Amino acid sequence: MALVEGPSGVVAAWETDGQIYFAGRKSGTNGFTTPEAAPGAGRERKHPAMAVNARGEMVLVWTEGTGWEKGGALAWQLFDKTGKPTEERGRVEGGIPVWGLPAAVAADGGFAIIH
Repeated sequence: MALVEGPSGVVAAWETDGQIYFAGRKSGTNGFTTPEAAPGAGRERKHPAMAVNARGEMVLVWTEGTGWEKGGALAWQLFDKTGKPTEERGRVEGGIPVWGLPAAVAADGGFAIIH
């Protein structure tokens, strides 16, 4: 699970049944928006991380195919300030080493993904 705060509030991400989901906190309430799945077919997705920049854009990062004593792929998707996926996405086969996890930070108006 991951939590991050941005200009529009808190966003949470988590893994359920091999897929990554995320939802934002509804302004002025204790409730969250309807959960959305990371775009594309889930392939053993786990370990979400995310960051939100000052413009309200969000990067959602996760692993694919990792397991006990097993690395896997690094994947990510960029979302615009309205929460819609953009064309900016990617996947690096073998990008997560054994016991590794991804991290994301907002940096210089964009994002950095650490893996």
